[in-house]
Amino acid sequence: MSEFTLYIGNKCFSSWSLRPWVAMRHLEIPFEEVLVRLRTPETAANLAKVSPTGQVPVLVHKSSNHTGGMVWETLAILEYLADLFPEKKLWPADIGARALARSAATEMHSGFREVRYGWPMNLRRPRAHKPLDAEGEAQCARIEALWRECREKHGKGGPFLFGHFTAADAMYAPVVTRFDTYGGDLAPDTRAYVDAILALPAMRQWYAEAAKEPWPEPGPDE
Repeated sequence: MSEFTLYIGNKCFSSWSLRPWVAMRHLEIPFEEVLVRLRTPETAANLAKVSPTGQVPVLVHKSSNHTGGMVWETLAILEYLADLFPEKKLWPADIGARALARSAATEMHSGFREVRYGWPMNLRRPRAHKPLDAEGEAQCARIEALWRECREKHGKGGPFLFGHFTAADAMYAPVVTRFDTYGGDLAPDTRAYVDAILALPAMRQWYAEAAKEPWPEPGPDE
């Protein structure tokens, strides 16, 4: 029995759940997965049993080495895992790269509202370009510029934002799905990064399991 339990929502559209899930799967951190189905009459009651905020994801850690506990916010979960598993290099070793990675992850966490709401994550939606309003298009351009900056400054060692996979990549994984679904023809460097994330075995597993979910269209940014 794993010492970690990760509570998540529907894989088709729970963007926040994808972030720690793909990080833990890719980095081979064992965990038990518990799905709390969203957008049902029972959802609120079921979430109240496992989450202090009524939202997912939630990570529960039971360990014989220390008291463990509950972590209930996506970026906090990634930080917690980085503390527990420094050898997994969830943040870059170089302090300048690490500062940029944390800045990019935090900007994703708190920003890009028009992109997130205008392009809701939906892994069963056919690929088709969907224009955004002017603010949304500006936010898309900012995301691409940020990816480009990370790759040009620190990404020479591999296909990800900082070469190897980091928490920043986990934070942008749902945005990658949005660019792939709604973005149409992407700039070559953007397409290369999107393809690198989508090629991860963990991402392919998430997509395959999402395809089996008989659930309705998503609400914005779940």
